[in-house]
Amino acid sequence: MLNFALIGAGRIGKMHAEIINSNPGSRLKFVYDLNRNFAENIANSLNAIAVDKPEEAINSKETDAVLIASATPTHIEFIKMAANASKPVLCEKPIDLDIDKVNRCREDLKNIKSPIQIGFNRRFDLSHSKAQQARLNKEIGELEMIIISSRDPAAPGLDYLNACGGFFRDTTIHDFDLSRFILGDDPIIQVSAFGENLFDKNVKTVKDFDTAMFILKSASGVLIHINNSRRAVYGYDQRVEVFGSKGMVISNNQTQSSIERYTSSSTSSKELIHFFFIERYQQAYSDQLNSFIDTINANSRPKVTFEDGRRALIIANAAYESYEKKKIVEINYE
Repeated sequence: MLNFALIGAGRIGKMHAEIINSNPGSRLKFVYDLNRNFAENIANSLNAIAVDKPEEAINSKETDAVLIASATPTHIEFIKMAANASKPVLCEKPIDLDIDKVNRCREDLKNIKSPIQIGFNRRFDLSHSKAQQARLNKEIGELEMIIISSRDPAAPGLDYLNACGGFFRDTTIHDFDLSRFILGDDPIIQVSAFGENLFDKNVKTVKDFDTAMFILKSASGVLIHINNSRRAVYGYDQRVEVFGSKGMVISNNQTQSSIERYTSSSTSSKELIHFFFIERYQQAYSDQLNSFIDTINANSRPKVTFEDGRRALIIANAAYESYEKKKIVEINYE
């Protein structure tokens, strides 16, 4: 049984806390958040201890692992604190919004042996991972195209938009990582990015995008198309198509049930798709934690590494460069 320290007790931290306590291999021991009330609410409901300082949770002899779900600008501080205390780390994405800080962190941690896993949970979605397996086992022949649609049900508020680091680093970074996951050892080498503000006033206020589209190319010539929107009135739209020389597989939207209705007013009518990312990816978040626990117990390499997080951010930065310079950008991972 692994005792976890949770750093960050907001919306996603609360979700992680519940997943930790529902896993037979782990339990929540400590909770820290700048907002003491948030930490206490989670601690009281899950029989854990709220602490006043992150060091109390991370450095405790009773802590076996650390899950970081705090604000993005604090991630590196807590990753380093946990790593220096020889505690395994599962950190929400992104590592940071500044690639220079990420590179310095990588250098600082180059001799650290404790595993550091980055929270790109979509790799653990059963449907998405089966699409990746179809590429690996040549079920679709030689991979030629990847098409990803990723659309939120509604745009977030100004507070979130001011802190998230921009559409490409906040939202599309998941799709950049998912593309890398499907491609495997075939790196993305080029990106062409387009972004627009078509409907949301808050997004326009912060000079960000609510609609975006990307074309990327891998070293072997596989083409990737990603389309994003901050509005999908029908729910949280998440679809992946993997196309090859012998066919394709599609990881489609998930619904509450598989029932279909045929009536005088509609044909093949299905249940509504999930409306929020926590419901859509609940299984993926749970399996992500399972994988992290397995990594600790086996003393093995995480399935999503610090370098995976770094490379996804590099692609996001290249996408911004492409948008700003209105040209195809070559991606340099050095």
